[in-house]
Amino acid sequence: MPRWFAMLLLLLGSLPAVPALGQTSVDAAVDAAPIREVITRQMDAFRRDDGIEAFSYAAPGIRETFRTPERFMAMVKEGYAAVYRPAHVQFVDLTVEDGALVQRVHVVGADGDAYMAHYAMQQMPDGSWKISAVWVERLPDVAV
Repeated sequence: MPRWFAMLLLLLGSLPAVPALGQTSVDAAVDAAPIREVITRQMDAFRRDDGIEAFSYAAPGIRETFRTPERFMAMVKEGYAAVYRPAHVQFVDLTVEDGALVQRVHVVGADGDAYMAHYAMQQMPDGSWKISAVWVERLPDVAV
């Protein structure tokens, strides 16, 4: 397991719980639009290879772990190709997973495979949202 991936798992485990938000009431309690905008802007920055902007959407824990936009971008290119250069993006739902507020995003990677990207979000003291972790799972092929 790459060192950066282990660090992301540790960061994910240390995320604060989201109190009083159940799996079924998240959409009513939290406005998903600003969360989706942050994810969209980060993906747009990836497409332009703008590491400084992409890194700006990362939560403090991620920023402390990678320290520079260059290291962050290298990690994304190596381990997150599906969100680095997606061919298709569709926001699915906002849920709570393991105590974290998570935006699920269906992406089709440049490889043509389908993935579900889980974006754990962290609200900053000023009310803005940052991405505190991302994990991607390849979806099974579906026969048509």
